[in-house]
Amino acid sequence: RRPPPAPAPDILAQLAQARPTMPVPRAEPEPSAEERAARKRRLEEILRQVLAEPEAAFRNTSVLYQDFLVRLRIHAVPGKPPEIPAFRRMLAVARAGISAEAAEGEEWQRIEARAASLPEDVQGVYLLLARAALEGAPCPSDETIAQAYGTRSVGRARRVLAYMEEQGAIVCRPDAQGRRIVALVELGHETAPG
Repeated sequence: RRPPPAPAPDILAQLAQARPTMPVPRAEPEPSAEERAARKRRLEEILRQVLAEPEAAFRNTSVLYQDFLVRLRIHAVPGKPPEIPAFRRMLAVARAGISAEAAEGEEWQRIEARAASLPEDVQGVYLLLARAALEGAPCPSDETIAQAYGTRSVGRARRVLAYMEEQGAIVCRPDAQGRRIVALVELGHETAPG
């Protein structure tokens, strides 16, 4: 006769006794101001590449974010990538077309703070209007506003303007020829007729 087989090891007991080895986190040195500025420029450059795609204006934010993250990995950009809320803000500013110098200015910071009081999906439109107002440029067309909103529908663009007016963020008025002028409430800027 053969002796009975040895009992199988109690795997659950072994797992309960095992202690996971935790890697010791390495302290990353704090990046210098120059490194942070270079990284910010790199992020903005990659975002411009994403937005340069033909259909980017009509893509969902999450799709653009995934494309952005892939490009960050491709370009080996160091540091943690921006979270989606930060990406949405970057996207709104990039779509508005504001220059990097103007984006650093105190007036633009006030505009961004005002835009933050609006829902995320209309912030890009508000920033587009704000850029035109700051530059004294003509009011963007319905098509341009629709594109900033992520649609091809000019009817939606007009509804977005009406919504922002209801929220007290802007005031729309026609000039003598019937061209639209948009004024930014509380900020004292308005677009040229357009």
